[in-house]
Amino acid sequence: GYHLDAGKLAALLARHAVTRLGVRHVRDHVVDVERTADGIVTAVQTRESGAVTGDLFLDCTGHAALLVGDVPFIDRSDVLFNDRALAVQVPVAPDSPIAAQTDATAHAAGWIWDIGLPTRRGVGCVYSSAHMSDDDAAAMLAKYLGTSEPISPRRLTFRSGHRARFWNGNCLAIGLSAGFLEPLEASAIVTIELSLDALLDDWPTRETMALVATRFNTLFRYRWDRIVEFLKLHYVLSRREGAYWRDHRDPASVPPRLVELLALWKHRPPTRADFPMVDEVFPAASYQYVLYGMGGHLPEAGPLKPGASPAFAPIAQRTRGLTSALPTIRAYLDACRMTYRPTALEQLS
Repeated sequence: GYHLDAGKLAALLARHAVTRLGVRHVRDHVVDVERTADGIVTAVQTRESGAVTGDLFLDCTGHAALLVGDVPFIDRSDVLFNDRALAVQVPVAPDSPIAAQTDATAHAAGWIWDIGLPTRRGVGCVYSSAHMSDDDAAAMLAKYLGTSEPISPRRLTFRSGHRARFWNGNCLAIGLSAGFLEPLEASAIVTIELSLDALLDDWPTRETMALVATRFNTLFRYRWDRIVEFLKLHYVLSRREGAYWRDHRDPASVPPRLVELLALWKHRPPTRADFPMVDEVFPAASYQYVLYGMGGHLPEAGPLKPGASPAFAPIAQRTRGLTSALPTIRAYLDACRMTYRPTALEQLS
């Protein structure tokens, strides 16, 4: 997908909501949350704007989880060990190539991301503090960048896990207030989108609130569990040596469902029957990509049927022809900017 300026996108969405959808946008700080004896939120007290009352509240306060903070947090660090990251921005020349993909490179106690953008690269070192010190992680990142000069990365700490309940009473946690898992598959945005889809599909009334909340919690506990398993798959399949990687392959750290599926996949590839949900975050195809790409001991594919090779040949030839004619990523983005015309909404800013 495209990498967007998150700040500009948020400002655009705010303008759209206010000018087109009639949303009242209040920028303020939450100082207190008023609840009934049974935990129903009646009002959010703000520093400057007073009380904000309502029937349904969405907690989008990030890691602070100011509205659902009393709901227990389920720590998943026994499965996903990474808990820290160092991030830097690396300037690039105006005419330098832009990578068409995000690179993820394993190291002794985690991995390094490398995202190519028009004016810079976003690079970060994700690691487990139980297996690598902060200084060693900084040295690892500097080595990857090919510099002997001291670097000044932004230091991030996180805890992989999620709430035991995402919808509590009349309050629904969305985004970081619901939970966070290490960024190997960048699953945070899709969980936000799926949460909003589920809310709209099953919009509650006072009479149905408790039932809708139960259904939502069941669905999203399933989804968070599946994301944890898919992330863990990358580490379980690795044959790298070292304490960090051996600990990841320790059966005690692998979710039981993933253990069962890996045993099954020794005899057949993943299929849709393994993932029955309509909107799976990572369907069978995602598991196939990782298993085949990392050599996950899948059974040998059977021989091609007679006549298959001649049928595939023109497809391969057409693919090579189209690929050779594609512009570079930088040329494509430059062309997009040249032909772009701002919308009436954007002209309001």
